[in-house]
Amino acid sequence: MEWAQILVIILSVFLAIFLLLAIILTALLIRVTHQIKSVTDTAQRTVESIEDAVKGFGSAGSSLMIGRLIAKQLNKFRKK
Repeated sequence: MEWAQILVIILSVFLAIFLLLAIILTALLIRVTHQIKSVTDTAQRTVESIEDAVKGFGSAGSSLMIGRLIAKQLNKFRKK
């Protein structure tokens, strides 16, 4: 066996190892991207529900402010 054949065998072994690692890492990357998508979907739903709750509090808060304003005006009217 000549040195050139040994070098070809060594290089092909390393190429096979790197190809196998690339396939494994690609599969892991696909799995991680699916998990990231799941997390972002969950975060989006959470933000939307919090937004709805804040809108509800905002409308309730404005109703409360109007009620306080009316009560204050009635108290001023009663004092006179």
